[in-house]
Amino acid sequence: MRYLILALLPFLALFLQSTIFRTFNINGAIPDMVLVLVVFYALLNGDRKGTMYGVMCGLLEDLYIGRFIGINSISKGITAYVIGRLQGNVFKENIIVGIIGVIGGTLLNSGLLFILSLTSFEVFNLDHSIFIDMVYQGIYNTLIAIPMYVWYYRSSSRGLLREVGER
Repeated sequence: MRYLILALLPFLALFLQSTIFRTFNINGAIPDMVLVLVVFYALLNGDRKGTMYGVMCGLLEDLYIGRFIGINSISKGITAYVIGRLQGNVFKENIIVGIIGVIGGTLLNSGLLFILSLTSFEVFNLDHSIFIDMVYQGIYNTLIAIPMYVWYYRSSSRGLLREVGER
């Protein structure tokens, strides 16, 4: 059941961010709920599993968007790796850790997307709004992360998302 839910969560996140959150945007920015899921998974499961989950979720997002296949996969994979490296050094039960992880993950992911976009596209329109959108998306991701982390942590420690061997 755990793997089914982990496979369905990115689909649900993409659906929500492309429908409901598109209408409730903050200055044109919408949350990256897939990134929030990847950050939580990496934070609770480590760098190896987090990187695999980040690459797969990023690939799903790339296929859904359909512009440049691989850019989200690479950026979410690297972000998950970096966040996953912190897994053994943080007190995961504290919601502040989840929030700081999302803020750091959003900044890292946005920076990686920016760099990959610069190197991938022949014509890239660099304007001030890219950085403003990054700030607003970071705020939105943080607001979304608060209730999501409570649910995700409880579910991965005692609920449907916990490892099968854990009881």
